Amino acid sequence: MKNINFEELRSNEFSFPLAKETIDVSDINTLIEWLLTGPRLTKWKLTEEFEQKWSEYIGTTYSVFVNSGSSANLLMIYALKELGRLNGKVIVPSVGWITTISPLLHFGIEPIMVDADEKTFGIDLEQTEFLLKTEDISAIIFVQVLGVPHYKDELRRLSEKYGVPLLEDGCASLGSSYEDGTMVGQVGVMSSFSFYFGHQFSTIEGGMINTDDEELYHTLLMLRSHGWGKDLPKELYKQKMVENNIDIFHEPFTFLVPGFNLRSTDLQAFIGIRQLVKSNWITQQRTKNHLEYAKQLFDHFEFQNWGNDNPCSISFGVLAESKEHRKDVVNRLVENGIETRIFSAGNLGLHPFWVNRYGEFHGEVADKIHSRGFFLPNYPELETEDINFISEVCKNVKK
Repeated sequence: MKNINFEELRSNEFSFPLAKETIDVSDINTLIEWLLTGPRLTKWKLTEEFEQKWSEYIGTTYSVFVNSGSSANLLMIYALKELGRLNGKVIVPSVGWITTISPLLHFGIEPIMVDADEKTFGIDLEQTEFLLKTEDISAIIFVQVLGVPHYKDELRRLSEKYGVPLLEDGCASLGSSYEDGTMVGQVGVMSSFSFYFGHQFSTIEGGMINTDDEELYHTLLMLRSHGWGKDLPKELYKQKMVENNIDIFHEPFTFLVPGFNLRSTDLQAFIGIRQLVKSNWITQQRTKNHLEYAKQLFDHFEFQNWGNDNPCSISFGVLAESKEHRKDVVNRLVENGIETRIFSAGNLGLHPFWVNRYGEFHGEVADKIHSRGFFLPNYPELETEDINFISEVCKNVKK
């Protein structure tokens, strides 16, 4: 089998791309009509409406709309730090995305990596508890990998037992839920989501933070917008001005905390509200496709186990028999017009940003995902016969 031509892979027009745009012609036409009314485009009332509707969808009290899922992760971490709740090391996943970890490095907080769980590919709970017993841990960050819900009851038990907050990265898991109906995004003290192209739905760029913690919510609002208090409830805003002896002339440009500018816009909120209308259909289709892949590839490939939970994935993740087998499968997929890529980012502990600081991290499951993992397409328009075809291409490659 020939070597993979990665330049060709990146430039091909695939019959079955990994992802398709969720902003459709109807959304664009409605957006144009709205734009012609001359609305305010920067963050304003539609942002608040989108946040309220998103809170209702996920089932948390508060939501904060930001410009990306990466910014959502950054603000989650910094909000804890600003409130003095993050004073030790933080447990992080080996399988996920760099921006789950990189804010810790920016803020001078030491991450400690754990292997992936052999079933869900989320953080290994046995290693996590060992570190909670032996290290000065102040928080746990876990990823809901590819929309497969991780063990919420066990995670909550560890959080309560050791008195450390859970930060939930659900950026690739919009619409996933547990068997009991709990939505992904309700497990941690804060959770993050991404509305980037290729995820369950898109606001072009965008992200959201969810929480039930009022103090964290108020801190997030300030940190998102330079450190201003303008987004705070009026009474709290006035109270802070009095406490800090700020006169009315200086109020609008007083910075209460050292913040950022990570706001999104009302234009993107408009799109987000439109996307939420389609969320049930998007979730149902992605979940149906995910289960169909599992049915087709069972006994042929290794993949995540979700029990009776409800995964809503952005792609279907698969492990080949070996690195060589993966190369052969990838070649066959590309030859048949099917886009693929590595599984997420593989083992983050083998990337230069980590190796150059801490040396290589090796975990049995994370290494297996790194060397053998790949993605298959999943988007709502994918039909059962499409999944049958893609699955047959994979299964017909000799191990």
